[in-house]
Amino acid sequence: MQPSAGQDLPHTRTHPAHWLATGVAVAAVIGIATLTRPAGASATDAGSGPDAAAAHYPVNCGGGPVDVVARASGDIEGDGRPDTVAVVRCHTDFGTPPSGVYVLSAGTSPGVPPRVVATLVDPARKLSVQDLAVTGRTVSATLLGYSSDTVPRCCPDLRRQFDWDWRDGRFNAVPGPHAGSV
Repeated sequence: MQPSAGQDLPHTRTHPAHWLATGVAVAAVIGIATLTRPAGASATDAGSGPDAAAAHYPVNCGGGPVDVVARASGDIEGDGRPDTVAVVRCHTDFGTPPSGVYVLSAGTSPGVPPRVVATLVDPARKLSVQDLAVTGRTVSATLLGYSSDTVPRCCPDLRRQFDWDWRDGRFNAVPGPHAGSV
């Protein structure tokens, strides 16, 4: 015979030990996720490059703040010093303003903010950026854009993967396939 609705069964009661076990399991998952890195990641991906929040970007936000929405670090130039790639945009409480992608190098001396050494995506292109990564001497990102001015700014309808390879002292853009491209 099955118990009627609302009847208290012994195996459905929680005890402090159940909550403790759940908390330990969640903490273990978070700890493992924090310590592991994606395939191809290097030690500098952990944030040892220049501080993206301390840099001054060539972005006009009408006097408002600039938000760093993504960052990745690695020794892109192969000179033994980590660089930082930052995705920045003007601060907003709603909507998605265009993003810029900038490569930062450490300041010339302690206390000097990092400097922008390359612009990979200018905010004037009115694109959004996803999936930023640095692998070896390559910066990768997915660019999202709009096919016309009638497409709502919330919903980009164009998408294209880009890589920027560091060769011969400069970044060379390597666009992905054209299907749905920006």
